[in-house]
Amino acid sequence: MLTIGDAVPDFCLPNQDDEEICFRDIKGRWAVLYFYPKDNTPGCTTQACDFTAALPAFDGLNAIILGVSPDSAKKHRNFIEKKALKITLLADEEKELCNLFGIWQLKKFMGKEYMGVVRSTFIINPEGEIAAVWTKVRVKEHASIVKDRLEGLQEENNI
Repeated sequence: MLTIGDAVPDFCLPNQDDEEICFRDIKGRWAVLYFYPKDNTPGCTTQACDFTAALPAFDGLNAIILGVSPDSAKKHRNFIEKKALKITLLADEEKELCNLFGIWQLKKFMGKEYMGVVRSTFIINPEGEIAAVWTKVRVKEHASIVKDRLEGLQEENNI
């Protein structure tokens, strides 16, 4: 798993509108990259809605929010329309970015083992390095916790 101080590898993934979003295009500003298992599930819906509600605060911090899951761009579009989301969702159907960040892992549920996304969030600084990491995220109040940490990081960097 990528950790604080690691350089973020370049990547390109389609968003909900099938437009390619590449890391090189967002480098130079703060980014919140959060990985979640599946669109339209209770925890993932809460998390996406909370980040949408907090979007004005993140905009005020010159930060972009990108959600990533193995769902398709079409599923992301449906999720956004159904829940009136305002954030960008990236489709990682081949789990390339999930693997680069080390969050595609063996999980257990009700005695069964399977590979899946470990709900994780990364704050990336304008230099393209990991500035903060949360793994095995608890959804409740997570967007607020991430916003507070981003504010702290920016204060530390005199931004």
